[in-house]
Amino acid sequence: MSETADILTQAAHWRTEGEEVALATVTQTWGSSPRPAGSQLAVTRSGRMAGSVSGGCIEGAVAEAAMMTLDSGTPQLLDFGITDERAWEVGLACGGKLKVFVEKLA
Repeated sequence: MSETADILTQAAHWRTEGEEVALATVTQTWGSSPRPAGSQLAVTRSGRMAGSVSGGCIEGAVAEAAMMTLDSGTPQLLDFGITDERAWEVGLACGGKLKVFVEKLA
């Protein structure tokens, strides 16, 4: 089973337990990116997570956006980017850009 299938299976399991779940998916990357397009992160209302879309401060920002999406039900397209020079200052290994789509699972 692929990593994406494992994340979706876990998200489905959480839904059957009655959890609200948001799914974040990397849609595009440019330059250096720790995770490729298609990488996913499932986040529950109670704070459980499965998968990864980036790591570092971006992962936390995506988890926060997932909670906002759970509150509003409105999907979001997030845009992150940082230069190589600034990457080390904020705890990332390298610079690059990525877009992440966040949606509430029904």
